[in-house]
Amino acid sequence: MPGRPYDEWKEGDTVAHALRRTVTETDNLLISTLTHNPQPLHLDAEAAKDTEFGRILVNSCFTFSLLVGASVADTTEGVLVANLGFDEVRLPSPVFIGDTLHFESSCVSKRDSKSRPTAGLVTWEHRAINQHGATVCTMKRTALIQKAAV
Repeated sequence: MPGRPYDEWKEGDTVAHALRRTVTETDNLLISTLTHNPQPLHLDAEAAKDTEFGRILVNSCFTFSLLVGASVADTTEGVLVANLGFDEVRLPSPVFIGDTLHFESSCVSKRDSKSRPTAGLVTWEHRAINQHGATVCTMKRTALIQKAAV
């Protein structure tokens, strides 16, 4: 089922997204080059060996973007008017090539739009968790989404 309209969300609703994803070297290489990020920690295995991680660290922009994308089908697909903000992005644990991530979202607030009677604002806390149960990314996302047709 596509995303849920504004009226169907309640504060405290939590969704465990079905999508799971193993991060590949290609994922990390593409996001780093597409965003012109030359950080050796993301691209140079020899340089990364000398860091506290001892290996390539996946670009956090990939982790952030994957978390947003994994949430869309269950939250905003087909009902999104616009994303209004991403707040409190946190990366409490590193992501490495070969990690498998799964994703959860919880509705933390909602309110009617003051300017659009056919839409409302919903804020979710999104979480990405690796195969060891460690949270690797959290964020809040606020979106303007359509109300159910009356």
